[in-house]
Amino acid sequence: MELDFFIKGLILGFSIAAPVGPIGVLCIRKSLEFGRFSGFFSGLGAACADTIYAIIAAFGLTFISNFLLEEQFWLRLTGGIFLLYLGWKTCIAKPNTQSKTVSHTSLINDFISTFFLTITNPMTILSFVAVFAGLGLSNPEGSTFQSSRLVLGVFLGSALWWLILSEGVTLFRQKVSNGVMKWVNRIAGLIIMGFGLSALLSLLFI
Repeated sequence: MELDFFIKGLILGFSIAAPVGPIGVLCIRKSLEFGRFSGFFSGLGAACADTIYAIIAAFGLTFISNFLLEEQFWLRLTGGIFLLYLGWKTCIAKPNTQSKTVSHTSLINDFISTFFLTITNPMTILSFVAVFAGLGLSNPEGSTFQSSRLVLGVFLGSALWWLILSEGVTLFRQKVSNGVMKWVNRIAGLIIMGFGLSALLSLLFI
């Protein structure tokens, strides 16, 4: 029996979000330092960017995907520089493990930063286009309803992963001292800067 398009989207969204990258590192670090809401909103920004790319792939909006791929040099350059900046800020951030709440402004900043990082990664659109085309999911039978269910599944699947990750990491929050958190910030910052450097070096092969 063929899986429903919503279920397929759910599985794809979860699978694409799950591999650990700079967003995953940010989500883990935010969850440890500021709690589950900060971590989840960080992931939610990536989930929304994934959803935009899923819309482009599912509805066969090739003029948008072609434009993004044509401009991938500038997208990678912008994303790489921002990752280096974000990594440096993370390295020098003062630990704040005792904070119990976060402001609306900080949650919005968490969301925007990861949304920006994901949307400037042209490899994401390539992943969705390749997977959707391979599974025959691009604009299935010309049905807007089916495509919409597929996209909704991608968003919820991605969001589910970030919810699981942020909740799971938060369980260890009370066991992390300020001294440990300082090293977490440094290591996370270096990893993020590494992803940024990798993005910039990839410009040599475009």
